[in-house]
Amino acid sequence: MSCRPQRSSAVTRRQRGVAVVTALLLTTLAVTIVASLFWQQQVQVRSMENQRLQLQTRWIVRGALDLSRLVLYQDFLDSGNVTQLNGVWATPLEETRLDDYIERERAEAENFNATLSGRMIDAQSRYNLTNLAQSGVRAADPAQVAAFKRLLQILQLDGNLAQAVASEVANAQLLPNLPQGSGPQPIGLLRVEDLLAISGFTPQAIERLRDFVIVLPQKTPLNVNTAPAELLAAAVDKLSLGDAAALVNVRRRTPFVSVLNFTEQSQLQQNGRLQPSIDVAVRSNYFLALSKVRLDRATLDTLSLLQRGQRGETTVVWIREN
Repeated sequence: MSCRPQRSSAVTRRQRGVAVVTALLLTTLAVTIVASLFWQQQVQVRSMENQRLQLQTRWIVRGALDLSRLVLYQDFLDSGNVTQLNGVWATPLEETRLDDYIERERAEAENFNATLSGRMIDAQSRYNLTNLAQSGVRAADPAQVAAFKRLLQILQLDGNLAQAVASEVANAQLLPNLPQGSGPQPIGLLRVEDLLAISGFTPQAIERLRDFVIVLPQKTPLNVNTAPAELLAAAVDKLSLGDAAALVNVRRRTPFVSVLNFTEQSQLQQNGRLQPSIDVAVRSNYFLALSKVRLDRATLDTLSLLQRGQRGETTVVWIREN
């Protein structure tokens, strides 16, 4: 008779222990669920903040492009038909804090650090790969191929690659008319990196070429006022790199005001006049705008192509995010 209370007491203690363990498990589960909900909410809030920051950085880039267009128009008014390296367009914008965002941050007690920096590059100071093909026909331009070959050789790359690139550019002109399944499709070059699809080009070669070539929507002359010595030597047959560097020094003092003014630099050519083998000019219509926006933890680097018309009006051709 005396064992029953002890046995009942033991069962009660076990039940209480099970109840305590169950309560702890339920509490842990509830805490886990609540923490998970808070974490998901925090992730959603952070995602919304990131989307807002990215949207704001894109609007800042658009504003920077409007500023670039204004600068190009002012340069057109100042210099007319001559594009030179000391033009207002060539002045870089150092990293600058955006005052409008500072005022908004103070009002909303936010701690954003919004800055903008950028610069412009004359796109026609580079060799335009579009020039390699004759307009409207599936054929390469021999003079352009020879100039591009000289550029490759000056840069210590394989000059034979020039013909391969020219063939791809020429074939790509017929891309809209090629039926599907008609064999290997030609490459439509959009940027320098696309050259990697052509046999013989390596990442190292692309990096070597990056500052000297470009792909523009149409054929363009090379601007002798902004092109580097390597491109001047490639554009003028039998012009040495040393003589091309001397031309760069000449234009640094006095920019060329016309193509005739450029060809009259007879001291560098025994036959009395420089004879470019490809089209050259002293005015440019295409420019690259590089912009970098920092907004709190968001950073946006963009490269944009701007086209300036005959009356100085400027349009955005494309924008690429890096």
